[in-house]
Amino acid sequence: MNSDNSSFVASFAKGLSVIRAFGPDNPRMTLTEVAGRTATSRATARRFLLTLVDLGYATSDGKYFELTPLVLTLGQAYLSSLTFWEGARIYLEEVTRQTKESSSIALLDKGEVVYVARSSAPHRILSDAIYVGVRLPAHATSLGQVLLAFGSDQALNAYLASADLVRFTKFTLTTPAEIRSRIHDIRNQGYAIVEQELEVGLISLSLPLRDPAGYTNAAINISAHAGRIGREQMLEHYLPPLQRAADRIGAIVSL
Repeated sequence: MNSDNSSFVASFAKGLSVIRAFGPDNPRMTLTEVAGRTATSRATARRFLLTLVDLGYATSDGKYFELTPLVLTLGQAYLSSLTFWEGARIYLEEVTRQTKESSSIALLDKGEVVYVARSSAPHRILSDAIYVGVRLPAHATSLGQVLLAFGSDQALNAYLASADLVRFTKFTLTTPAEIRSRIHDIRNQGYAIVEQELEVGLISLSLPLRDPAGYTNAAINISAHAGRIGREQMLEHYLPPLQRAADRIGAIVSL
């Protein structure tokens, strides 16, 4: 949180870090745990936590703190500004009706894909549920790989120079050379397929979402269980409806 900008408000940044410290793996934390995760003193963490409690963004039983649903309003302003959401949701749901699989839209932010729209299938694939706001590593997801492929070379180079290429399964790409080779293939074929690189049993197909000017800063995907469908079946049965959805979304919205 260091900054040379005289307009930078360090206390505000620390407060946001307290909110971000909570997550699926740690929805309830003690004061000491929050202080440790945010690299702040117990006194500082306590002030921020009690302020969140007073404002209704958190609750406490005297020992543990947890966020309340009111925190969702902090992201609502951004989500409501995504002008493509209402139109995109219709087409995501159509993809799910046609394929019986989940479909999502994501953006690339600081080396991670951020889900901004979602149509979920009745069955769940990932061990942790995917929902709007979830962040996943770009290098291990089809959404991330397609966004890297259809972004600029400068952005790709910057990503590869700084990304932590964690190995999630034995199939995960973990070197810049492997990722560059995959990016080359994606640019040539126009889509990305990732099979069991993030989680064993998961296969996903992604396409870039292009606005009328041809610019890409979002992607659409469909995910399935690798035990039920392979690459060839995915391209044959899932690529056409996903492509139709991508074309329609790109035609009606400005990304």
